[in-house]
Amino acid sequence: MNDKRNFGRGDRRNDRRAAPAPVEEVEGQLEGRNALTEALRSGRTIDKVFIAAGETDRGLQRLAAEAKEAGAVVVPVDRRKLDAMSFTKAHQGVITLAAAHEYCSIDDILEEAASRGENALIVICDELTDPHNLGAIMRSAECAGAHGVIIPKRRSVGLTATVAKASAGAVEYMKVARVTNINSAIAELKEKGVWIFGTAAEGSIPMYKADLTGPAAIVIGNEGDGMSPLVRKNCDVTVSIPMRGRISSLNASAAASILLYEAVRQRIG
Repeated sequence: MNDKRNFGRGDRRNDRRAAPAPVEEVEGQLEGRNALTEALRSGRTIDKVFIAAGETDRGLQRLAAEAKEAGAVVVPVDRRKLDAMSFTKAHQGVITLAAAHEYCSIDDILEEAASRGENALIVICDELTDPHNLGAIMRSAECAGAHGVIIPKRRSVGLTATVAKASAGAVEYMKVARVTNINSAIAELKEKGVWIFGTAAEGSIPMYKADLTGPAAIVIGNEGDGMSPLVRKNCDVTVSIPMRGRISSLNASAAASILLYEAVRQRIG
């Protein structure tokens, strides 16, 4: 009986001490100097800029002045408030509240490719939950000249502050379609002539044998389980990345970068 009473009291003490659940990130909150720089450069509407009070750094003051000139309200605040607002914990003395990032449609992505006179190169993220992975994928996709990224509305991270920071500003230039169902999006792309290449350790062919010169969409699976069974089934072909070391898998964003630049190599070759 004593054990039961002690156990119960121990539970209640632990409950009282339990940390509150983390607050969900807000889309449109940008953190850090590079994020503000790229938002200004892209012409994105900026509502408010919170800057560390008493900050004498000339670069930050210049950014604040540019934001004010662009129509934003610049508010000096105590650095502790910035720390409390920050999700990335690396705000560099500035947090920006911008208009929510506008998602596009699949047609918008295909039209972007057509306007450049190029075959579409798209990344499909199958339920990625790590914002750092999505941000890094967007950064690689933008650097590789991809035309868009597709993410699902459910069970997936959106375009949050952490994603924006991890993308190093690529979020301002990369078209992102947020779709209700990834498999329906794949079917739509197939109807429009895009080949779907899924990434899997046991892929049917090595990446070097995949023809990525035509309209192509590269599917990157969830960090833990990879592609869902139905998504895998709906791919035209699955490709593997040769692994020569002792570790048998790559981070999702690293795999995306490798496949994207294999597509670049083939297209400029």
